[in-house]
Amino acid sequence: MSKEYTPANIWTMDSENGGQWASINRPDSGTRHQHDLPVGKQPLQLHSLATPNGQKVTIMLEELLAKGVTEAEYDAYLINIGEGDQFSSGFVDINPNSKIPALVDHSGESPIRIFESASILLYLAEKFGHFLPSNIAARTETMNWLFWLQGSAPYLGGGFGHFYAYAPEKFEYPINRFTMETKRQLDVLDKQLANNEYIAGDEYSIADMAIWPWYGSLVLGNIYDAAEFLDVSSYTHVQRWAKQISQRSAVKRGQIVNRTWGEEWEQLAERHSAADIDDVLKKQP
Repeated sequence: MSKEYTPANIWTMDSENGGQWASINRPDSGTRHQHDLPVGKQPLQLHSLATPNGQKVTIMLEELLAKGVTEAEYDAYLINIGEGDQFSSGFVDINPNSKIPALVDHSGESPIRIFESASILLYLAEKFGHFLPSNIAARTETMNWLFWLQGSAPYLGGGFGHFYAYAPEKFEYPINRFTMETKRQLDVLDKQLANNEYIAGDEYSIADMAIWPWYGSLVLGNIYDAAEFLDVSSYTHVQRWAKQISQRSAVKRGQIVNRTWGEEWEQLAERHSAADIDDVLKKQP
């Protein structure tokens, strides 16, 4: 490193610390501006962005619809986290932690708010009875891997992804530290998938939906531009699984919802019906 950092006795915010998210990161929570969120006609109202965490939920919703669960119809509204939409009064009412995705279920007598992606996946699985085994052993294994993802992904995203791709300067120590952990996690997945078709066993589940947008996207070269650096081709079982999941119609549909970058057939800022996705996918050559 160019110089050693000596922490102050009491930390204070440096507004000039740089990096992609410097303009919105603050040490306090809560509302920064007043704005009511729109409410559409569908039973489920999603407010999100097509980051890996956002894709988990839209993939789940599209998988439910593919199974004929019409009650899983949803409106998906864009939350532009780079512009600070997550700090609006309406969004903070749904998620006081100001992180996407956030969901409101209007199908009952009173609206129910659900935040944190794993909580949303579990809520939808239990509500509609799909993608979470009823057998106690299989259910527990699925939950093991769902919570593995919740504990592991911050090392990949906030650790490796931040210091490798987003930090204003590249420093050897944090990149090495989080590269080692990311590769260890990939090895954990590779060994699990050597003996299982899907993450938690023989059944496709919310564990796959949670893990694929992060680690599947990583080994397919779709996030952080780090495939060569991480030698992702060496994780052959993760590669097999990632490619298999990527070919699912619901995954192809769900990953473009609330996306505003990429090719024109990969972008759908808002989704209100199946036809919205159909129209975008038709643009692909």
